[in-house]
Amino acid sequence: MSTIMNIDPWGFLDELLDTSNRTFRAMRARAAGRFPPVNVFIDDNAAIIELELPGKTANEVSLALEPQAVTVADKPAAEEGKEPRQPAWSRRLDLPFRVNADKANAKFTNGILRIELPKEDAAGVKHIAIQ
Repeated sequence: MSTIMNIDPWGFLDELLDTSNRTFRAMRARAAGRFPPVNVFIDDNAAIIELELPGKTANEVSLALEPQAVTVADKPAAEEGKEPRQPAWSRRLDLPFRVNADKANAKFTNGILRIELPKEDAAGVKHIAIQ
């Protein structure tokens, strides 16, 4: 008994087009300023996050700090007599450690937002000698 295989010769092309469409949509969103590029550096003491925001000022960006995450978003301009708009973009970065919010700081210089998030001290952990 022979078996006939039904192979779609254009199937690989459909998959290739789907992949390229997703890639170009992401590039278009980035070019439109919806998702600014982000660099994250983590060492033993802190995380340093840098966002490229050319043409923006510190007043046009909001920054929210959670115990293990930071959210940076576009702050839409308030228009008189209209409902507030949703932010054009928002980036939430989850961190692998708890942040010491009292020592965190952010600077905006030449279109680069630099956020320094020191790790929270493990002061709550106490080692006890066993007798």
